[in-house]
Amino acid sequence: MAEEIDYYKILGVERTATADEIKRAYKKVAIKYHPDRNPGDKEAEEKFKQAAQAYDVLRDPDKRARYDQFGAAGVDGAGGFGGFGGQGMDFGDIFSRFSDIFGDMGGFGGFGGGGRRQTRQYKGGDLRLKVKLSLAEIATGVTKKFKVRKHITCSACHGTGCEHGAAPETCPTCHGAGYVVRTQRSFLGMVQTQAPCPDCHGEGTVVKNKCQACGGDGVVSGEEIVEINIPAGVAEGMVVNVPGKGNAGKHNGIPGDIQVLIEEEPHPDLIRDENDLVYNLLLTIPQAALGDTVDVPTIDGKARIKIEPGTQPGTTLRLRGKGLPAVKGYGYGKGDIVVNVSVYIPENLSREEKHVFEKMRDSENLHGSESIKDKIFKKFRAYFE
Repeated sequence: MAEEIDYYKILGVERTATADEIKRAYKKVAIKYHPDRNPGDKEAEEKFKQAAQAYDVLRDPDKRARYDQFGAAGVDGAGGFGGFGGQGMDFGDIFSRFSDIFGDMGGFGGFGGGGRRQTRQYKGGDLRLKVKLSLAEIATGVTKKFKVRKHITCSACHGTGCEHGAAPETCPTCHGAGYVVRTQRSFLGMVQTQAPCPDCHGEGTVVKNKCQACGGDGVVSGEEIVEINIPAGVAEGMVVNVPGKGNAGKHNGIPGDIQVLIEEEPHPDLIRDENDLVYNLLLTIPQAALGDTVDVPTIDGKARIKIEPGTQPGTTLRLRGKGLPAVKGYGYGKGDIVVNVSVYIPENLSREEKHVFEKMRDSENLHGSESIKDKIFKKFRAYFE
């Protein structure tokens, strides 16, 4: 009778091991028995295969549940190392699994096995711009156009870097892999390390006949009109990143980004306080005492508000929802316009005006009550708090 397979024992973990513990255990066993470390060792090769199958079963919650309940027969129907879940896998599949896990865990330096190509793709440099916006533009969002000097794709070779419509050739040094493997002796034995190919610099291809226009880089200096969408609600000092609008990458690589620094133009009447806008309303003494209806500026025009009789200096009124919107993804709704009431005291009076004020000087009604004094003092103290 065939011996029952113990996938947990193969990886050296407990049956209660977590997914991360299983992954780490597989990494350790796979490194130990990898064929590149054990050339010609059939036993090591078999253990490498067993570890790959054990990991394939235990990493999958459904397969693991069936294995825990029915054993190996529950996942491959054979009770042996005949395949992954009933589907036969060759060494290429195993090396693909190996490459996948070590790619997920930050790479594994040097074993060539059957791993994927690691060719390099150039990324173009980023650009930085400043844009000055009015409050009206900030309130609604705006699209700006810029003429930008930058690296653009060479029109003569269409970014390949090759002359006369030719194509890059496979690098003869790394055979298109983009990296080379070096073997050296260490106290651990023969160790292989992996490094970018010195001839193609990791691209996997080389340009034999370089384009005369760009010198083989695939990019040239030029100008381009760039359209940039600025979202509503941005503020002074914010940076809006625009992906893919920066310098073109060499050899049809990845284009860089544009970072747009936001500056605000001062408004003649309104002061920004986050998403609120503050307006200082200066009333005359009669307006504050008798009440009035006045206009206050908004971003897109004016709004009329009512001043109640007896309005005190320092009173704040709010126009709900007349402020600036929150930047998308960083809040919701709109701020207010906060109207701060001030009262103008004349610096110079005519003879008639002076006579009127002298007549009112001793009126008890013109002297603030204790409750009014206390209310004003509390607002004054709150300013410092």
